[in-house]
Amino acid sequence: MRYLTFALAKGRLAKKTLGYLEQIGITCEEMKDPDTRKLIFTNEELKLRFFLAKAGDVPTYVEYGAADIGVVGKDTIMEEGRDNLYEVLDLGFGKCRMCVCGPESAREVLQKNEIIRVASKYPNIAKDYFFTKKNQTVEVVKLNGSVELAPIVDLSDVIVDIVETGTTLKENGLGVLEEICPLSCRMVVNRVSLKMEQERIMKIVNDLKKLIYEV
Repeated sequence: MRYLTFALAKGRLAKKTLGYLEQIGITCEEMKDPDTRKLIFTNEELKLRFFLAKAGDVPTYVEYGAADIGVVGKDTIMEEGRDNLYEVLDLGFGKCRMCVCGPESAREVLQKNEIIRVASKYPNIAKDYFFTKKNQTVEVVKLNGSVELAPIVDLSDVIVDIVETGTTLKENGLGVLEEICPLSCRMVVNRVSLKMEQERIMKIVNDLKKLIYEV
């Protein structure tokens, strides 16, 4: 039997996912060692391998078949736009929203369909929303840090960013102007892996579905 390999986005998502997997009988004890320097963790009995990766890299590992299964936020899947993978399960945690945000005065600019400047860590999502959904011409500026700063210092009219509570926005005189889509943690599978290992993969997916949604 070949190994099934999981790529998990580092941090909260990985911890929560491992907790779920444990509840359906999939454990990996060596991942619990806080001092470990290992990169790949194995459950020999179930022929499973796990590794942690930066969220943005998870869809790449899955698309190219280096991992059979990946767990990452919907925002990353949308931004990376990888074709060779299936989204098989909404894990239901890590819930937030992708939104267009800015000062209240920008609401009018959004409705006029004028050319505006948008700052975002997610340039592909921003472009797709304005060009495809709104048919509005925008200049997208990619930022890596605190995007809330952009409209305050007049770098952009609005921003496209993830909103959980909206507290940071409020503290900086900004608010949600338009909602693009809801987000949460998703499980993705390589297309070839799904054909070759359908039974094993779908058993994991269905066991998790029962656990999460009590189907």
